[in-house]
Amino acid sequence: MKNTILHWSIVILIITATAFSVHNPFTSTYIESIKAQSTAVSQMESNSIYQQIKDRAKELNKPPQNAEIDPVWKATPGYNGLVVDMDASFKAMKKANKFDEKKLVVKQIKPSVHLDNLPASPIYRGNPEKPMVTLLVNVAWGNEHLPGMLQTMKKHNVKSTFFLDGSWVKKNPSLAKMIAEEDHEIGNHAYSHPDLKKMTNARITEELKQTNEVIHATLDKSPKWFAPPSGSYRNDVVQIAADLDMKTILWSVDTIDWRNPDPEEMVSRVLGKVHPGAMILMHPTASSSAGLEKLIKGIKEKGYSIGTVSDLMDEERLLPKTIK
Repeated sequence: MKNTILHWSIVILIITATAFSVHNPFTSTYIESIKAQSTAVSQMESNSIYQQIKDRAKELNKPPQNAEIDPVWKATPGYNGLVVDMDASFKAMKKANKFDEKKLVVKQIKPSVHLDNLPASPIYRGNPEKPMVTLLVNVAWGNEHLPGMLQTMKKHNVKSTFFLDGSWVKKNPSLAKMIAEEDHEIGNHAYSHPDLKKMTNARITEELKQTNEVIHATLDKSPKWFAPPSGSYRNDVVQIAADLDMKTILWSVDTIDWRNPDPEEMVSRVLGKVHPGAMILMHPTASSSAGLEKLIKGIKEKGYSIGTVSDLMDEERLLPKTIK
């Protein structure tokens, strides 16, 4: 009898203890606390992602820059602004619940003043914040070095702007076509390599128009960039080019390759002067041909891309490689 009473007493005690543990306010509080902590951690992780996006946006967001006439560098192209879309970026990362720079959603904001809005003015460089440079190859002679330079550019996937002398195109249509067929940009370098600064407006107009005509007839292209021979010009030259729908291009870095410098020394000197938006003048010479590969590699190692004049003048902002 006593054993039976003891047995049932133990059973009742276990049931009571179990019921008490389930309904124990301290146990319930602990469970709710665990749930709350779990929720808080999840929210913190989400907030952490948003905060990381916010921090990165502070580094990436840039206002657009209007094109302007700089007192030293003359016409300077504008540059798009950049804004990180916080909400869209957060939504893109929320599912994986971790920050991923490749999923940042960015928008480019165009400036309100563009290069085409400026009065006729020469251009010496691209926008000083754009990590790109361009190679300006003025061609009026140096036929023997052109194939090698073209081969080097093709090897390194570089597109440049070749400013062609009109009389040279007429005498060397196959070489001119070779340049164009490699998808390089074609510019106007006047017809007979004259000193345009000393010529009448009528003769200046004739030099530029005749070159455009022979380039169009030979290559079916209409140049929109003009490089005055030897960089010699006056305001009339720039205005006449503008009237012919061309902008006048000069340079900010000169290889001085026409003096036949040692290729190594030339490349070292140019790399020491290269800068964002640089326009590098060269010709088809032995020095430039021999030093071109090292120059291209050096420019890229400095973090600059290489494009045509049109690429450099374009307002599109170049994004970090970590952002699509």
